[in-house]
Amino acid sequence: MTSRINIGRPASTSYHSPDPHGFANSQPSTGYRAANPDHPLERIRAVSKQVEDAIEIYSQPLKPHLPTIGRFLIIVTFYEDALRIMTQWNDQLWYLQTHRHFYPGISHIFLLLNVITMLVASSAVIMKRYTEYAVIGLLSVVVIQGFGYGLMFDLTFFLRNLSVIGGLIMVFSETMINKKKSFAGIPSMSETDRKKYFLLAGRVLLIFLFFGFIIQGTWSIVRVFVSLFGLAACTMVAIGFKAKWSATFLVILLSVFNVFANNWWSVHSAHPQRDFLKYDFFQTLSIVGGLILLVNIGPGGLSVDEKKKTY
Repeated sequence: MTSRINIGRPASTSYHSPDPHGFANSQPSTGYRAANPDHPLERIRAVSKQVEDAIEIYSQPLKPHLPTIGRFLIIVTFYEDALRIMTQWNDQLWYLQTHRHFYPGISHIFLLLNVITMLVASSAVIMKRYTEYAVIGLLSVVVIQGFGYGLMFDLTFFLRNLSVIGGLIMVFSETMINKKKSFAGIPSMSETDRKKYFLLAGRVLLIFLFFGFIIQGTWSIVRVFVSLFGLAACTMVAIGFKAKWSATFLVILLSVFNVFANNWWSVHSAHPQRDFLKYDFFQTLSIVGGLILLVNIGPGGLSVDEKKKTY
């Protein structure tokens, strides 16, 4: 069979390579050039891989409980708010009627509806019952309170509440179910498509708290370094690059910051600053809960991490 190769070819004394361009390589190729392990980027990748592996190993005992922990931290600010309204009922009425010019009956109904909605909806989120409706109820409380108390146009309040909304959206995307009901002639979006868009919105909104941290307070060397590292981690969360690693870093950073900066328990109960510190403390816990859910369920389809799996 091999003799057929030379039929009709003139003999030649000079050497002729059958593969002058070297395409017939007997060694299999992976299609990628071997990376230089001493290159700075390769070292960074190796370190990040080690960190991700360590997080995966040490988080295993907590992993089954992360959804419950995340949900509880997200809604704990609503429990605290409901309890504060009930224990300061007369003060709340006085503020709404004096400064916000609510009529007496309207102010009572406003506070009562807020308390009932927060208690019922928060409990539903914890018990995983009617979660979609519970999240919508809590979202409405965030918006209504912003307008009712006249804080909607306060920049710090606005940024913090955007992050709280991001945490609620993370709950919504985690519990999303595929609706069987559809309408003829109207294109329906699959559960996977809805989930990835909600996860993107949740990721982006969660990081707004950090912008509020950057623009308020006095600057120092430590604050500059924390802001730079935090801003880098927030960007990674928003685009979904090493999202679990960066979200874990933000959980640790915000938890430490929350304990030292919003230590309301160290302030005298009669001091007016105590309520503000307590409010900021529990709102930060809510955002930490949203980041914990992100660590648990991942960044979703619209992320750099997911695209890397595809390509």
